[in-house]
Amino acid sequence: MKIIHTKHFPFGRYSTINLFGVLFTKRDNLSKTTINHESIHTEQIKEMFYIFFYIWYGLEYIIIRLFHLTKDGQHKTYRDVSFEEEAYNNKKNLDYLKTRKHYSWWKYIKPNSNEIH
Repeated sequence: MKIIHTKHFPFGRYSTINLFGVLFTKRDNLSKTTINHESIHTEQIKEMFYIFFYIWYGLEYIIIRLFHLTKDGQHKTYRDVSFEEEAYNNKKNLDYLKTRKHYSWWKYIKPNSNEIH
């Protein structure tokens, strides 16, 4: 996975974004857990044939937000997206990708199933 350091992207409070398996980050050093989190996203992106990952992500986010399936605003909505749940729940398990089955994010598709760690 290629990592590109930049001062201005991603925008806002976000410090790292994974676009098509390339990480853009404002941070000088990324922790092993952050790299693992983003590596999980890379696997999700590949198994969804790249573009479908972003379509699904966007639609899931909009549905959660529009129907107020989370009550605590944008951050909780973002964390309730199934892709994010899988990545956050497994970011500390540095061996996760060795045993991960395809479409493991599917088990996180239910409203308010996220646990903030």
